[in-house]
Amino acid sequence: MGNNELLKWLFEAQKHDYAAILLSNNFADDYGKYESIAGFGAKTIFHSPKELDQFNGLALGHISYQYKNSIPNIVPTENFNESIPDFSFFEPESAIMIERNGQKRTLGAEINFDSVIDLTVNQQIGEWKATTEKDQYLKTVSKIREDIRNGVYYELNYCMQFSAEADINPYVLFYHLNKLAPSPFAAFYKIKDHFVMCASPERFLQKNNQTLVSQPIKGTRKRIYGKEDETIIELSNHPKDLAENVMIVDLVRNDLSRICRAGTVQVPALCKIYTFSHVHQMISTIMGDLKDKINVLDIIQSTFPMGSMTGAPKIEVMRNIDIMEDFNREIYSGSIGYFFEGNFDLNVVIRSLEYCNEVLKYSVGGAITFDSIASEEYEECLTKAAGIFELMNKVKGN
Repeated sequence: MGNNELLKWLFEAQKHDYAAILLSNNFADDYGKYESIAGFGAKTIFHSPKELDQFNGLALGHISYQYKNSIPNIVPTENFNESIPDFSFFEPESAIMIERNGQKRTLGAEINFDSVIDLTVNQQIGEWKATTEKDQYLKTVSKIREDIRNGVYYELNYCMQFSAEADINPYVLFYHLNKLAPSPFAAFYKIKDHFVMCASPERFLQKNNQTLVSQPIKGTRKRIYGKEDETIIELSNHPKDLAENVMIVDLVRNDLSRICRAGTVQVPALCKIYTFSHVHQMISTIMGDLKDKINVLDIIQSTFPMGSMTGAPKIEVMRNIDIMEDFNREIYSGSIGYFFEGNFDLNVVIRSLEYCNEVLKYSVGGAITFDSIASEEYEECLTKAAGIFELMNKVKGN
């Protein structure tokens, strides 16, 4: 889809309490069916995966990281207040679905897309502040390495958040960010006064008839023009990145094996390098065929949250994440996506700005293993955050 069409969709999103725009941005994808999907207005709201099990229409929405508290064998935590539901999908009053081959389908009430958003709106963003001080971050990484030494777990994804007071137009901000840094699982998501502007490169889970596909990312390098080959070779052979990726592949294989037929869980692509606008990433693909009588609730509770944002073993690291992190992940490291005609495709909410009550938030993190060096992990978090701050400055210059 073109930029002008996105401007029209964003203009329409302003009129509704519930809106979602999912974009593939023309990235090649062996598994995705749709180039873009947009839905506006909520005809019906679904509050749990169970409610979607017999639903064959289109539903757009999110699963918050805190939905983990609803999963059996996980100890619920009540450490933080939440500003967004754990699980919320809506059946749109109006929707547009554009397939990879360009075929367009409209659902619900007809919309006359004759206006576009005003791109001249000024964006005011204050100073970014981290929730976690450097000393605390370094101490926590040391504690994680000690836990790994003692066999408590093998790998833990430790995250931190940056926030800034802001007076922005989220529709304009998303348009510019998507133009500057397009990604294959991008999303603009609005639920009342809470906005998510997502530039995710990662698929959490897709269901296509009886086949499940998961594509976790572990291993990232900044894209340096003129040094593409060297960077890709370095990432492809880096022991720590390879170990992290393989560890999460094993975790996903284990998750899928509980709901897929014996012998069908396979890894057609292990540690494959993909190139995006600003980074190279190491992505693996895991697939399996569902057992009979497995419903949506079974699938979500067996696989969520995604291993790439938790660690291994999953339940134990989630208990420790709640203790170690000093912010509520909410929708970060959760998922945004769609359900349609018994199938679904869900992303991993990373590289995402959240905006609510005149506060802008951005979260980053990384997998901590025994080989991790605390100071280097901290610098990697700052580097990841600096990328979005750099893009934000470009937006303000538009």
